[in-house]
Amino acid sequence: MAESPTSHRPSLTHSERPDMSPTGFSEYPLDLVHRLIEPGPVIMVCTFDGERANLMTNGFNMPIAHGALIGLILGPWDHSYDALRATGECVIAIPSIDLAEQVTDVGNISGRDVDKWAKFGFTPTPAAVVRAPLVQECFANIECTVADDRLVDDYNLWILRGERAWFDAGKRGAGEFHHRGNGTFSGNADTLDLRNRMTKWQYLTRDQ
Repeated sequence: MAESPTSHRPSLTHSERPDMSPTGFSEYPLDLVHRLIEPGPVIMVCTFDGERANLMTNGFNMPIAHGALIGLILGPWDHSYDALRATGECVIAIPSIDLAEQVTDVGNISGRDVDKWAKFGFTPTPAAVVRAPLVQECFANIECTVADDRLVDDYNLWILRGERAWFDAGKRGAGEFHHRGNGTFSGNADTLDLRNRMTKWQYLTRDQ
């Protein structure tokens, strides 16, 4: 079998490549790439350490699989980290864009210093299977347990499993919102309905 002309050609490292940009593009800083790969919606994470429930804002999260596996970035710099480590459970609450200012304020103060529920007007509501509370004002709440913490030490990445989920369509309003990584946020755009083209994935197109 004939070998490809490039079979034994060593690949160039980044530092060895010629300094050139593809036509029409400017190089983008690697430390800002997270702004291009928009994460999941802004959420609030509720934990309970045995004495007090805490509330934090989070913009780095993602679905892991169809169903209820969720990836969440939460590190030792967060007051909620120790509670999640100790209890292995939390609630993910999804606010509508109508709550964006309050939710942003929650993310700019530590639960070590203040009761954020009282300060920002959120209401803790008992969950069904975890000790952390739901957020009454949010349109969706997912009670979660830790499914896998093997990536936490290296990447602060938790894999959570939803145990129960709650939804109130009347609180969804204009829908969830996303942090663009620089202090600006985007709401959900107009819905483009292409369900008729999802021929391979019809089971995913069913309504809530």
